[in-house]
Amino acid sequence: MAVAHYLEALDFQKEIVKIHTIYGGKNPHPNWLVGGVPCAINVDGVGGVGAVNMERLNMVSSIIDRCIEFTEQVYIPDLLAIASFYKDWLHGGGLSSKSVLSYGDIPENANDYSAGNLLLPRGAIIDGDLSKVHDVDMKDPEQIQEFVAHSWYKYDDESKGLHPFDGVTEPNFELGPNAKGDHKHIEALDEDAKYSWIKAPRWRGNAMEVGPLARYIIGYAQGNPEFKEPVEAVLKHLDVPVTALFSTLGRTAARGLECQWAAHKMKHFQDKLLATIKAGDSSTANIEKWEPQNWPASARGVGFTEAPRGALGHWVEVESGKIKNYQCVVPTTWNGSPRDTKGNIGAFEASLMDTPMADPQQPLEILRTIHSFDPCLACSTHVMAPDGQEMTSVKVR
Repeated sequence: MAVAHYLEALDFQKEIVKIHTIYGGKNPHPNWLVGGVPCAINVDGVGGVGAVNMERLNMVSSIIDRCIEFTEQVYIPDLLAIASFYKDWLHGGGLSSKSVLSYGDIPENANDYSAGNLLLPRGAIIDGDLSKVHDVDMKDPEQIQEFVAHSWYKYDDESKGLHPFDGVTEPNFELGPNAKGDHKHIEALDEDAKYSWIKAPRWRGNAMEVGPLARYIIGYAQGNPEFKEPVEAVLKHLDVPVTALFSTLGRTAARGLECQWAAHKMKHFQDKLLATIKAGDSSTANIEKWEPQNWPASARGVGFTEAPRGALGHWVEVESGKIKNYQCVVPTTWNGSPRDTKGNIGAFEASLMDTPMADPQQPLEILRTIHSFDPCLACSTHVMAPDGQEMTSVKVR
């Protein structure tokens, strides 16, 4: 049954992405850029490339209804049924039982990104203390810093971290003295030296886990009923304690619960959009600050979101209308980070500690735990040759 539903989900995926293409122009990478969306709203229009008319609006509403139906009648029941057979998935906790981070996202009212207006919670929890949710400020240089002591990058002083506003991305690929092989064929890395193309971001010096589980733990700790009640329902259904959240099982369950939450939020905002259009407002953007000549001589800012994989931030400094520095810290940078200068490990590494394996020659438990993060190493690091030449070629047969 689960396999059949999995195939149904793959088939249904092409319907879901139609929402992206209708509002964002294309999928993947829809055009959610400054200036609004690529598709003008024209409710009385017929046809036309990119026009959002009533037919398209009704199509989106129909797809959203089907998303809710599939999530609640297929995804969540399957998740609970399978989880009941795999309660040993309580391994793979690591940082999820100690330190989690969320920037918050989805403002109820546009242009207000204060914590109280965000439907996804903002905050940080340290060392598993659910009684204290710390405030998060992405502009504070004392909060977010990236280290490169074990990353293939170079700082002037690698004993210190840099806030993304001051970030430097200068490659420095070198193998440690205890590595085996050479730079073209690495057999074993030297973990006491540099061993990763991912930097090591830290929040107030702490390695953090980000993602659906982090958001649900923070929402649960804040007492938000939209997060606390579903969590308690799952714990009761599976007959497991709250500590079961801090595991591969908890991480997988949180992703399913958030899918259900997001489906209903899509309907909420689609209904708000339709009501706004009916009231005569079909604007798609606030372009007051669109023209560069209106910008100050120098400025810097941070754009953030809670991506499906977790906290995503982009920091930019602009000078004389041009980008002077640009740094991004993506979810897998947080979760997949190597050790920092103090030897603290990232979420991937932490989640694998003390994980028992039925057969070390076939470490399925390791795959199961890492997959629960939905990792994207291509997002967390980008390597480019200075002259643009091809660096490697991969053929899949």
